[in-house]
Amino acid sequence: MPGARIKTGERVTLRTVEREDVPFLQRGTANPELRYPLGSRLMNQEQIEREILDDGKDQFLVCLDGENADPAPLDEDSETPPESRANGFAVNDVRPIGAIFVEDAEWRRPELVYWLVPEVHGDGYGTEALSLVIDYVFRAYDHPAVGAGVYEFNEASRGLLDSLGFSKEGRTRKDRFIDGEYVDTIQYGLLRKEWRERG
Repeated sequence: MPGARIKTGERVTLRTVEREDVPFLQRGTANPELRYPLGSRLMNQEQIEREILDDGKDQFLVCLDGENADPAPLDEDSETPPESRANGFAVNDVRPIGAIFVEDAEWRRPELVYWLVPEVHGDGYGTEALSLVIDYVFRAYDHPAVGAGVYEFNEASRGLLDSLGFSKEGRTRKDRFIDGEYVDTIQYGLLRKEWRERG
């Protein structure tokens, strides 16, 4: 079960990541549709606990809560109480759809790492969730900017950062070996002043 609510937007909620969320994180990062664009390696649950949960970075589970959470179909033998049913569906209180991590914020410019499950790509949840995290970073840390690195082939993620006002700041050529070839990383940055001016 996702942890405490940190911040709520119009449709998404940021929650703390808990040990019970490790299977969700593992399924997400094991999915090739996410693993290749993230450049992440396969990890078992123990590795995720050690490398993600235990490293002290700010971590957010991106969730849909209440009415925004999709209902789950009920089995015929379901023991779901009648008050939790709606037209043959169980009403889920919380549905995790992704994760956002804020790396290196204690000692240099914070870097955002993020992913959403493929089923919700293109629905605007990423824009809302990243906006909430950017607000959080600029309130919690005294840094003049926030950054994110994106592989050149990841056009959806590049478009997301562009839409939030990030600027391209540089390129590291042939930075990572992903899916059989070396790819470039494009570094993006957003100044606190630019974010405030966007309102």
